[in-house]
Amino acid sequence: MKHLSTTARRVIAVAVAVAAAGLATTSAAFAAASPPSAAAMPGCATNPGGPSLAVWVAVDQGNGAAGTIFYPLEFTNLSGHTCSLRGFAGVSAIGRDGRQLGSPAGWGGETSPTVILTPGATAHAVLAFHDAVVGSAPGCHAVNTASELRVYPPGQRTAAHAFFDLSVCSHPGRVYMDVGQIQPGAGIING
Repeated sequence: MKHLSTTARRVIAVAVAVAAAGLATTSAAFAAASPPSAAAMPGCATNPGGPSLAVWVAVDQGNGAAGTIFYPLEFTNLSGHTCSLRGFAGVSAIGRDGRQLGSPAGWGGETSPTVILTPGATAHAVLAFHDAVVGSAPGCHAVNTASELRVYPPGQRTAAHAFFDLSVCSHPGRVYMDVGQIQPGAGIING
């Protein structure tokens, strides 16, 4: 292949350009068909105007030992699109008058990988309710007026509300609840 004619060189150049264009088109089609990465996935959000992320306490799954009752705190994607959750939710008990009762829940454990929620899927965190603190800690001033939890999904500023009708501390200072990291799947403690 000492000397190629000008025509032969042009044919080779066109063939290389067509092959490169085909490779670029195939790569672009593959990238578009690939699922988005967890980092690019929008966070699951509560929406005061309609269903998007439902949050609820699986009260029937409560299980306790040594002064603490553990409940699954469930997060269900009611939107029509896939979203993600990562880290810890902000949780506070709310009285019937709409005010926060006591200190917000503490966080426990390391942050887990991002949980992807397709429409209708559920993730959970373990909510530890320290009934021994409520019943005996000085300065707690236990009250029976908690009616719900105000739950802020990780990275969100709009809360969802979950039923929670238990005695809680009325004064801040004593942490009587802890919430773990978001985990995939529905939480099951009993069974």
